[in-house]
Order: sequence, then C-alpha cells, then structure tokens
Amino acid sequence: MPRPAVILVAAAAAIASAASCASGDPSEAAKGRPPVRSPSATPSPPSVVPKLLGQMSTEEKVGQLFVPTFQTTAQAVSMVKHYHLGGLIYFPGNTRTARQTAELSNTLQKASGLPLLIGVDEEQGIVSRLPYITRFPGNMALGAARRTETVRAAAQTTGAELHAVGINQDYAPDADVNLNPSNPVIGTRSFSSDPGLTADLVGAAVDGYRSAGIAATAKHFPGHGDTATDSHTGLPVIGHTRQQWERFDAPPFRAAIAHHVDAIMSAHIVVRGLDRSGDPATLSPTVLTGVLRGKLGYQGVIMTDSLQMAGVRRKYGDLAAPVLAIKAGADQLLMPPNTGNAYNAVLRAVRTGSIPARRLDDAVTRILRLKESRGLFARRPADPDKAEALVRSAEHLATARRVAEQSITMVKNDAGLLPLHGKSVYVTGAAGIALGRALRGRGVPTVGSAQAADVVVLTTRDAGAATAARVRALAAKPVVVAALGLPYDLGHTGPAKAALATYSPGTASLNALAKVLTGAVRPSGKLPVRIPGMYDLGHGLTFS
Repeated sequence: MPRPAVILVAAAAAIASAASCASGDPSEAAKGRPPVRSPSATPSPPSVVPKLLGQMSTEEKVGQLFVPTFQTTAQAVSMVKHYHLGGLIYFPGNTRTARQTAELSNTLQKASGLPLLIGVDEEQGIVSRLPYITRFPGNMALGAARRTETVRAAAQTTGAELHAVGINQDYAPDADVNLNPSNPVIGTRSFSSDPGLTADLVGAAVDGYRSAGIAATAKHFPGHGDTATDSHTGLPVIGHTRQQWERFDAPPFRAAIAHHVDAIMSAHIVVRGLDRSGDPATLSPTVLTGVLRGKLGYQGVIMTDSLQMAGVRRKYGDLAAPVLAIKAGADQLLMPPNTGNAYNAVLRAVRTGSIPARRLDDAVTRILRLKESRGLFARRPADPDKAEALVRSAEHLATARRVAEQSITMVKNDAGLLPLHGKSVYVTGAAGIALGRALRGRGVPTVGSAQAADVVVLTTRDAGAATAARVRALAAKPVVVAALGLPYDLGHTGPAKAALATYSPGTASLNALAKVLTGAVRPSGKLPVRIPGMYDLGHGLTFS
C-alpha cells in the first residue's frame, strides 16, 4: 500500500483559511444572494495544488481520477481509503433524508485524505436523485418560461440544498439541444430545440449552481440532442457535419465555458462530422482534446458519462475504456463497472507509459484546482440541523411554484373555452387524480364520467400518436388536453378545443396547471420546441 494521503491534508491546511476567504461564503446563496467576495485589494492566496501534486504518489494520483457509485457507507469508506478516490456519486439508495445525507457526506469526507468531490445527477424534472429536495419542473419547462433570471433562481435554489447536505458537484445542467422529437434519452431534460435559447439558459444555470457553491457540470458533449438511440443501451451515431455541429450543438457548450463551468461531461456518442473513427466521443482524442480543449479552449475538468453504459463498453471493454478515456483527454472517470479492475488498469497504463506521466499530472491538477476553487480544502462539514431547515423551505417552495406557473404553455383555446368558469369537469389520464384534487381546491366541481361533465380534461404523458384516439373517444364533450411530459403530444390533439403543456407531472406543475385552467394565472409560456406539423417554436397563447 502507498503511504497515507493524510500528509497532503497538512500541506493544504497551511493555507486553507486564506483560500476559504477568497472562495466566498456559499451560505449566502441559500439566502438568494451571490457569495460575498474578498476586496480586490486583497491578494489571492497561493494555490495549494502544485505542492500537493508534488507530494502525491502515483497510486494517489490515479485514485483522484475515479468517481464510483457505492451501496453502503462501509463500502464507500473502504474504497476511499484503499483507492484514494477523487469523488463519489450519490443515488437514491444513498440518500434518504437531508439529515442522513449531511451526516453521510461528513463521514465520507472525514475518511478521505483529500477532500472528495461528492456529486449527484440532480437535473430536476425527470432526472432527480434526492427524494426530499424542493421539486422543480425540468429544463424544458424553464425553456418555456424563457427567463434567465428564473433559470438562475432555480439552479441556485437546488444548489443551495445540495450544498447544505454536503454535495459539492451537480452533474447539471443538460446542455443538449433537443432537435429530435423521438430522442429517447434527452427530451424534457433539454431547455429547447433552439441553440441560442439553450445557450442563454445553460449559462444562467451554471451561474446559479456556482453562486450556491456547487461545481456545475455541462453535459453531454459534443451534444446528445439529435439521436434516436439511448447511449445507455447502444452507441448513438449522429450524422451532423462539422458545420451543423457548430450551428446546433456547440453554442450551449460555448456558453457554459464562457460562464466558467467547472466540468463538462462527455457523451458516449459518435458524431461523424467531428471524428470518423467510429469511437464514442468519450474515447476520442479528436473530440475531447482536439475540439473541446483545442477548438473551444476549455481548460476545466472533463469527466466521462457513466462507464457502465453500453455506448462506451461494447467496442473496447471495461478494462480498456477507462485507459482510453484518460488518453483521449478525460480527467474524471464516472462509475466504472468494477472500480478495482478499472483502477488497476489505469495504474498499469501509467506505470508502463501508455498513459504518460504528464497526462496523469494534467488530469489530477485540474481535479485539485476544481476542489480548490470550490473551497473544499477549507474542510467545512455539512450541518445536519441547517440542512433540515433549508431543504424545502417556504422560500424555496415559492420559487418552485413561480417557475411552474411561468412555464405553462397554452397552444390552443378555441372559442375561449378556458378558463373553466362555472363548468363541471371530468379529469382523466396521467396524474388525473392529483389534478382533479387541485381543481377542486380551486372551486371547480369534478364529476365521475365524461357524460356527466361540461368539459373533459385529458392529461397525457409521452403518449405520442396515441393521444389522438383518446381525444376522439372523448370528443362528445369539449376536450382540453394537457401534456404533462413531452410537449410533442400536442401534435396529436385533433378535435380537442384547448391544449396546454406543463412539461412535468410534478406537484408544482399540476397546481400551476389548475391555476391556469381556472384563470387564477394567465398562461405565459412559449413552446421551447417546434411541434412538427402543428406549432412553431415560440408559439404560446394567453387569456384576453
């Protein structure tokens, strides 16, 4: 076993207090304010990174590259100590309550010689890992709201709650431009099909996370928005030319870089206009080093998407993939299928020179600088009491309500059917019980059948072409269609008299929909994507 890494902590601690002064107070973000910075007249403290790097063994350096998942606390502590891990990723099985998560984070940090990057996939919307946090609609709802200040507030709120429980890196925002309505893996995770709008909102999200003390991670480079294949189960091939990539996919990543994004996650996809080798971008020096570092000038951390996904495993296997990813330009290796095997494979590659020592040092330097820039060497533990008080606070829930209300998009309202003043309603479809409850709470009488109702509200969630038959079956009465997931359902509403999109079936969105249906809130959202054959990007109606 290599020497313990605890001696590295002593080197870092020598200037940790000075570094923490420069990094600001993330607790200010929890109050809705950006961190307070030291006066500009105060010189920045020297970086701890060169000294730390010089004291690290090869084994310790290799360990910094890895960010595995884990099942139990004991397993995580063992891996941290044995492999000198650079970070860990949380999943729902690791995180039950705010207090428990804060305590877990403290336990893991205490076990590590160097501070850990503790990350989570908390995009909100359909990708949400923490069961207890304030729930927001996903990115496409924010795209419909079209307000950078709203995106920034949502990201800052989520970031403040992550920070409170000891999480310091979020694998968000999603920077993919959802060009393909049939995309099986992105969809409402994307802000828009408009590269410019997506770029603006990605930049705002990065600002929001970072102001809360969280390392933001833009994904999935070079862009996963125009695929019909899920990289979890296959290797998507995107036919964009270099010019098309520059026009459609690159702008959000350029914006993320301009807003000082902390990390960029690679995608297990092939973009033939960038690299004709057939290798996924994660394993492509042409894409990661040539395009991302060279063309776009990005100098921060590059991390892989999960190495458990089929898109990266099939061609080269589980031992070669992590080695090839580091050689291609990746710095962090997320979720290897077997941490020990992957660690040993990379260690062998370093010792044999297949991975040059300079490449290893460059990767570790970026990881340590990220930790330094987020103030992790100050070693501030999470406070479980403060975490419980902050998570789902009244202020945060109000922000979620505001986001949801700004996102509701009405695309059709024939003969002014809406608002539903003085009408009885039959609600059917996805989340119909919850929406009926929300409508009754606003004084709307609901009935048990379409025949007994004045109006039928049909909710759908990613029903696609099947929506049309459901509308026709109910069309004896005026039908209102509400798409609670992908807005593309609205292209199949046929004889429906009114149609809206919420982009989310969450509580905040259902309550906002009930307010719009009853006229308590005027719909203000605009479609962030084009609905083929029906509605243009930017279409949206309101009440006169």
